Amino acid sequence: MIGVNEITIVNWEKDRAIREKHQERLIKDLGRLKTRIEKGHLRKAEKIHQAIGRLKERYPRVVRYYEIQYLGQPPSLSWQEDMEKKGIAEKLDGSYVLRTDRQDLTADEIWRTYMLLTRVEAAFRSMKSPLMERPIFHHLKRRAQTHIFLCILAYHLLAAIEKRFLDQGIHTSWWTIRQQLSTHQVATIVLPTSNGMVLKIRKGGTPEPEHKKIYEVLKIPSQVIKPIKTWHEVENSD
Repeated sequence: MIGVNEITIVNWEKDRAIREKHQERLIKDLGRLKTRIEKGHLRKAEKIHQAIGRLKERYPRVVRYYEIQYLGQPPSLSWQEDMEKKGIAEKLDGSYVLRTDRQDLTADEIWRTYMLLTRVEAAFRSMKSPLMERPIFHHLKRRAQTHIFLCILAYHLLAAIEKRFLDQGIHTSWWTIRQQLSTHQVATIVLPTSNGMVLKIRKGGTPEPEHKKIYEVLKIPSQVIKPIKTWHEVENSD
């Protein structure tokens, strides 16, 4: 039998902050749904139950602590917090167990290895859409191996980006860089012409000072994409 090395990690502040954020969003969405029902914008019971189901899928972390009820006559939506269940969850905030069959690792090494794996996965999640790697079919060995290879490749790219900033004396993370760059977007301008054709121009927006600073550190031109012009025929809707 393979031995199991176990460590318990406690980080209750992070878990509690995440749960409270999800709880706040759930209450807001329940309030919006309640308003739609009471104003008559959503009347069919089937549609209302579907909307409640979607909220349960969206907030599985916190919805278990609420009893949600829909009454048809008169139409109303109510919810009640289960304080007992929530109290038990609060006592367990941030406590979870990492298990491995590696007996040669210390608790600190297990934790650092686990965090490295999560960073590798986070890096690949950021790259999946640009690399057009969705969906990934893991039931084939070669595809599983490709997934692992791309995860590691993405992590090396992420680490290289962070090191570029560190070398410049800037302490930041890939997540922060990505959030800052998310406001520099690319747009497609569609221009119909008199001859029945449509001109589409794909170009990037004007970078803000914070965007330019990031591009300078990474040695990337601030014009990340040159304007691309393409002509298209108008599709006949008949």
